[in-house]
Amino acid sequence: MVKGTSILVTGGAGFIGSHLVDHLIERGDRVVVIDDLSTGRRSNLDPAFAAAGDRLEFIEGTVGEVLPTLDPGSFESIHHLAAAVGVRLVVEQPIRTIETNVHETSAVLNFASENHVPTLVASTSEVYGKGSGGPMAEDDDVIYGPSVVPRWSYACSKAIDEYLALAHDREDLVPTVVVRFFNTVGPRQCGDYGMVLPRFVEACVEGRPIEVHGDGMQSRCFCDVRDVVRALPRLLEDAGHRGRVFNLGNDESITIRDLAEMVRSRTGSSSTIRFVDYEEAFDADFEDLKVRVPDLSRIRAAIDFHPRIPLQKTIDDLNREFVS
Repeated sequence: MVKGTSILVTGGAGFIGSHLVDHLIERGDRVVVIDDLSTGRRSNLDPAFAAAGDRLEFIEGTVGEVLPTLDPGSFESIHHLAAAVGVRLVVEQPIRTIETNVHETSAVLNFASENHVPTLVASTSEVYGKGSGGPMAEDDDVIYGPSVVPRWSYACSKAIDEYLALAHDREDLVPTVVVRFFNTVGPRQCGDYGMVLPRFVEACVEGRPIEVHGDGMQSRCFCDVRDVVRALPRLLEDAGHRGRVFNLGNDESITIRDLAEMVRSRTGSSSTIRFVDYEEAFDADFEDLKVRVPDLSRIRAAIDFHPRIPLQKTIDDLNREFVS
């Protein structure tokens, strides 16, 4: 059992969560992790346990199951990263997606309100919906597709998370910060739920065709998880950032077709590139965005955030992970 005041990380055995735990342990914090291992992996925490001594505790279970057993006074801050993630999971399990995102965020905020614990709520660029075609700024209006298209249920569920978090801050119950992730990538990420970069790297390692959805001309901005997690405590710990929403990612854009070519080149693979219709990959109602670029003005002004790890290194590190 971790002794003393700790930082609570929900979803801490997941891709982003485990890297955040690494960062917190490295800087000397005590950490308690909650994760039901539905998409996370216990092995993701092995490096943190090796470095932590008695400063890390892992509790397996859902947020709703575990929080009633804990004392909110034991935590100096909460990073709420537990969520249903991945485009394939969203399309195939919309009920799980909506209920996990909304119910677990509500449980975290109610728990935090018992002792006014500062809480960071992880959100997503999906909240911007169809977007405007230009860089997406935190105060932009949003447009979603019809409710019969499952992918928009994910966007709406995360928007509700944001409304809940900001309402708790506004009513002086929980000091909150909301962070919208834009295509975070890196080691420990798997392609099981539709994440594009690990899918491409794994295909190249195994000598399978790289499957690109649509014509591949849709563009995205990728940011290494090791850059992302360093920003999270800095945003939460400064009281001047409370009650605000921040984009977090990279603003250098690449088409998915060019990404496939880059992955093939970096891995030295002879894999072919296969273009797959969205209807074949998902369903006839699936909608995708042509452009998704964050406006990073706010987070640069707040903490001078600038990604340092190039996409090429991220690909190389993922490749080494898949090969080993």
